[in-house]
Amino acid sequence: MKTAFPALSIILIVLVAAIGGCGPGPAADRGNEVLTVAAATDLQFAFTDIGRLFEEKTGARVTFSFGSSGTLAQQIENGAPVDLFASADEEYVERLISRGSALPGSAAQYAVGRIALVTYRGSNLTLTRLYDLLRPEVRKVSIANPEHAPYGRAARQALTNAGLWEQVQPKLVYGENVRQALQFVETGNAEAGIVALSIADVPRVSRVVVDDALYQPLNQTMVIVKGAKQESLARDFIAFVNGPKGRPVMQRYGFLLPGEG
Repeated sequence: MKTAFPALSIILIVLVAAIGGCGPGPAADRGNEVLTVAAATDLQFAFTDIGRLFEEKTGARVTFSFGSSGTLAQQIENGAPVDLFASADEEYVERLISRGSALPGSAAQYAVGRIALVTYRGSNLTLTRLYDLLRPEVRKVSIANPEHAPYGRAARQALTNAGLWEQVQPKLVYGENVRQALQFVETGNAEAGIVALSIADVPRVSRVVVDDALYQPLNQTMVIVKGAKQESLARDFIAFVNGPKGRPVMQRYGFLLPGEG
């Protein structure tokens, strides 16, 4: 009987150690999970950084598909296998919810986007205001297609409210999304453009922030897609973006936080 208790103690210690060894931390717990995010193109730099931080914290992997919000929303409606949709405005999120393609109650605003006037440095032009787009040296002005890109719509609103739309319209070239609109300027195929501030800090262009009062706020919103395979992980990612690790990254890329716009 005296030897039974030590033996039992040893067994209990071994069991506790084994159970403790099977209780992984956050990284090991989610190592096989992959979160699929469809994100607006203006998020390419910010979300790449945030995705890396999220992976370090959770051990899960994040894959991004970047494009115009309208195009991504249409793909989701058509059954694209996506867990989370990060739109450049709230309109497409509301549409997905109303059509049963996204989970009601899961939408969360995460930023307010801003636009910038960008100029190709190789043109030797100095443009500091939208009115400068009327200069004859500016032959081409690029914006994202306003039919499906929120930043293209914001550019059109800014030009309209500045009284310049009719005069600038003949110069316009349209990118499929805001990243392509920026590329037109980066490559010198357009002397100037109006794009997302969040992607405008690149070597080949100069940038000037456009007055926020000239366009409607770009209330950028995320939502979980109906049928998401990683619903729990998607909720964690939303919280991470809106948390103490994600928000400084968004601010670094020129976004305003919810409530600041």
